[in-house]
Amino acid sequence: MKNEALKNAEAAVQPAAPLSAGPLLRSGEVTDALIDALKEDNADKELTIADHGGYIRVEGPGGLVLNRSTAESMLGRPFSMQELEIYMTGFSGKIYTTTESVRWFFKQIA
Repeated sequence: MKNEALKNAEAAVQPAAPLSAGPLLRSGEVTDALIDALKEDNADKELTIADHGGYIRVEGPGGLVLNRSTAESMLGRPFSMQELEIYMTGFSGKIYTTTESVRWFFKQIA
């Protein structure tokens, strides 16, 4: 029988739904603002947000996008997409980054 910590660790790396992709973020005030930005940038999708105490999994069907300008608006300050690395402990799917946005996805984007 698996211990509880191992079960939780295995659940952390499994997407919440098939073909869902998105970040795992450390809990905190910045993450709260980033989740608000993800909600705004992906308003056409139903996001799955699972709070696991020390981290929060955010996923959407087909993937998610986070725009720098939206993150800055929600944080009320400048935000570099490189700063996301401080708060993102992992992700599901694939990831594509630019200085203006981050996209988590399953299919290759053009």
